[in-house]
Amino acid sequence: MMTRILFALCAVFALSFPALSQEASSDGQDVTSPSQAVSVEPTARDEQIADRIVGILRSTGWYKFSRVEVKDGIVFLDGRTTNDDHKRWARDLASQTQDVVAVVNRIQVVQEANWSFAPALGEIKSVGKRIVTSLPLIVLALIVLPLTWWLSSLAARGIRRWLLGGIASPFLRDIVSRAIALPIFLIGLFVVLQVAGLTQIAVSVVGGAGVIGIVVGFAFRDIAENFLASLLLSIRRPFQSGDYIEVAGMAGSVRSMNTRSTVLLSPEGNHIQIPNAMIFKSTIVNYTSSANRRDTLVIGVGYDVSIARGQSLILEVIAGHEAVLNQPEPMILVDGLGSSTVNIKAYYWVNAKDFSVLKVKSALLRQVTKRLTEEGVSMPDDAREIIFPQGVPVLQLEGAAEKSALAIASQEFSEGAKQVAAAAAADDVMPEVEGNLLNEQSDVEQATADAVVTEEDGADLLSDKA
Repeated sequence: MMTRILFALCAVFALSFPALSQEASSDGQDVTSPSQAVSVEPTARDEQIADRIVGILRSTGWYKFSRVEVKDGIVFLDGRTTNDDHKRWARDLASQTQDVVAVVNRIQVVQEANWSFAPALGEIKSVGKRIVTSLPLIVLALIVLPLTWWLSSLAARGIRRWLLGGIASPFLRDIVSRAIALPIFLIGLFVVLQVAGLTQIAVSVVGGAGVIGIVVGFAFRDIAENFLASLLLSIRRPFQSGDYIEVAGMAGSVRSMNTRSTVLLSPEGNHIQIPNAMIFKSTIVNYTSSANRRDTLVIGVGYDVSIARGQSLILEVIAGHEAVLNQPEPMILVDGLGSSTVNIKAYYWVNAKDFSVLKVKSALLRQVTKRLTEEGVSMPDDAREIIFPQGVPVLQLEGAAEKSALAIASQEFSEGAKQVAAAAAADDVMPEVEGNLLNEQSDVEQATADAVVTEEDGADLLSDKA
């Protein structure tokens, strides 16, 4: 790529060399006006003026169907020619002829098809001559431009390694080092332009490039915006690779960031690509910046239960769990009064880096429910009011019917007690269903390791590899 650019610059220099910028006319002949007035005799008649001008026009061979008419010293020119210069030449000829008062030039310029390759061959020869003449300049460009390019690259690597080691972002280090090393290449380019005499042309090209840059900037505004956003994100570094963040309504662990977008890996295993401009302008929640996270759960106990006793039982279960941190201490507070329960809200902290917040919450709800059931703490459902407009008939049972009803009620109560005991015993098996309480994000990353994300092509701006 560098070689092509250098050869293109050399060709431009050769074709623009000022010493060979003069070109001949399109037909290879010089077209000039008469240097002095054409003299016929002291007093020329109209017929003499017409004959003289017609003879000169026909002798040039430039005009077809030429006709000259003179009335009282006014010359009327008619005919056809193939060149505007020839038309002007005929007008100048007539105006400088003796005793001509005015000229009416009605010669028409008609472009005829030219099937000759002579003009093209002549132009090719002219270009070849200019290239041969410009060989010293081409040699100079082939020496100076690669040398300055190599020196600028060497300076960029040195600056990036020795002077910019304190900058954490490799992307920012690369941009700063190239910005500092760019003047070295510009000096070499200026030397070549100065020797070629193209300094003014270079200034014009740079000015035009600036205008073109503005137009291109408007056309590719989103691309430029994302690039600048990636640069600013590299400076601020609100997150790193592997952090679990939430931004623009999306949540997931950061997989990579390039000059256009940031790729997130959601807990469901999906890859989410968010433009960097949107990330820079949105609120970023970084859950990994602190390893500890606070979570809550709500338990409703009956109004017949002592609230303080319910709080102490819930605190005992939560504080005794291995995944719950002792500092800050869990808080068990009354959150509100429901239709049939007193709602108690528990606040606790979990090391989210090691444990899964969802799994810990599931385990705590299961253990709290089991402990409250064992202690006889009621957790009723919401109360419902049922209205019987026609009333409910009551039948008084006596004798054998009463004994039979009591036996059925006793049997149903015993079955309910057995079900409660079986549920309490089953709670000891549930941890096997939940699995371990470790963070599952690593499992998600392992399951999606073979996924192909085309947007990740290119350098990862979050990687420490320069």
